[in-house]
Amino acid sequence: MSELKRINAKGKFKELIRDHNYIFSLLGLIIIGLIANPNFLRFSNVMTLMRASSILGILSLGMTMVILIGQIDLSVGSTLALVGANAVIVYNSTTSILVTLIFCLSFGFILGLFNGFFVGKLNIAGFVVTLATAAAYRSLTIQLGQGGPLNVQNEIFYGKLREIGYGKTFGLPNLVLIFILASVVAWVILTKTRFGRYVYGVGSNIKATRLTGVKVDWVQIIVFGFSGAMAGLAAFLYISQMGAVDTATAGQGMDTNAIAAVAIGGISMSGGRGFVQGTFCGAIILQSINTILTAFGVPAFVNDLIKGILILTAVVVQKLIRRNKE
Repeated sequence: MSELKRINAKGKFKELIRDHNYIFSLLGLIIIGLIANPNFLRFSNVMTLMRASSILGILSLGMTMVILIGQIDLSVGSTLALVGANAVIVYNSTTSILVTLIFCLSFGFILGLFNGFFVGKLNIAGFVVTLATAAAYRSLTIQLGQGGPLNVQNEIFYGKLREIGYGKTFGLPNLVLIFILASVVAWVILTKTRFGRYVYGVGSNIKATRLTGVKVDWVQIIVFGFSGAMAGLAAFLYISQMGAVDTATAGQGMDTNAIAAVAIGGISMSGGRGFVQGTFCGAIILQSINTILTAFGVPAFVNDLIKGILILTAVVVQKLIRRNKE
């Protein structure tokens, strides 16, 4: 009996390592963070860290679904910029937070559907489609701002909109609450709905899923639409923090960061396996790395090198775990 319990415990530990290896990464970073700064785990520091990772984290939630179906979305940074630039114009015209939020979600969703159409209906790889649309969306954004920034009117910004970016509710930063809420919504979609099962099915075995009668093309289209909507929400939070959108640089590099957060969070880069909570932790881990490197006085340009190594390491670990399982 004791031998059976030992085998079961060993099996559960292996399962934990396979499916939730991001937990060990987070624990390791906490230890390093405490070495760099003994106050690393103070509540105020943790909230600052989570607020800094919120916009990236929300982008990463959309990227999670895209990667789960075995695709990639390289346009999320440019989508954020294009939606954000237009959102500044909408907010300056209406001064309505609700109208601006609805616009951001809707416009982002439409841009995502545009990507999804080419992937789902024309069977073009998401990498190719979003590489093209990323350039197109960025060009449109620069044209909109004539190469310069688009600013929220100062007297408006230092009011209701700024409160979203820097205010608190129940003692927690609004951005953190929105990040948590968006993560819960994504978790419910993936784990409690039929559509979520379709997402995992498409990523695991697209042919078998199609044979069961699932409209795979529409699953892909809606997933890219969700990714666009998350980029739209991120754009709304971006302007609430920054009060402006630099049309040439806003969102640059965030697509790579989102992919890194997903990879660090243990999502299989080949699709079909992974959890939203992994992405949630992955975004925080990525931001923690930046904070820890700064604490150790490491030059900022080294960050991208570290991110590249982390993505490659995460993929290699996934390969080794899968090979060991087989």
